[in-house]
Amino acid sequence: MNNKTMSPSLIEEKVKEITMPIIEELNLKLYDIEFVKEGRDYYLRIFIDKEEDYISTDDCEALSRKVDPLLDELDIFAEQYVLEVSSKGLTRTLKRDNHFRYSLGEKVEVKLFKAMDDGIKEFEAILTGFDGESITFETDEKKIVINKKDAALVKVLFE
Repeated sequence: MNNKTMSPSLIEEKVKEITMPIIEELNLKLYDIEFVKEGRDYYLRIFIDKEEDYISTDDCEALSRKVDPLLDELDIFAEQYVLEVSSKGLTRTLKRDNHFRYSLGEKVEVKLFKAMDDGIKEFEAILTGFDGESITFETDEKKIVINKKDAALVKVLFE
């Protein structure tokens, strides 16, 4: 496989390999990397976080300046792209296993592909558990456990 015909997920893995040492050097945490096409344009997005503080524009700029030349050297992109470095965001969709683990204890909005036995298809709850296949939530009334594949959307809510 030619380097310039790599899948988005392989590109994301390669970008992760070269960015992790820089992220650690800057005392940041990697939340996610995505390489996507939107309209005619391609975007490489790196989402970061910090242990005990908020992400500033200076944090994003510092990472971007250090990563950008390394990405040019990597030479894996068949197309022009826009590099965006930002915080993980206050409201974010949970897609990957590490997103669920990272967000334990947070309030989330859940939308299911099909309604549960009680007819509920959407609810808000606290994300209390994740084992890779099932997700556990708690509302004021009850504990809800669903299979990850049954969730159309799980999104962190900002209060």
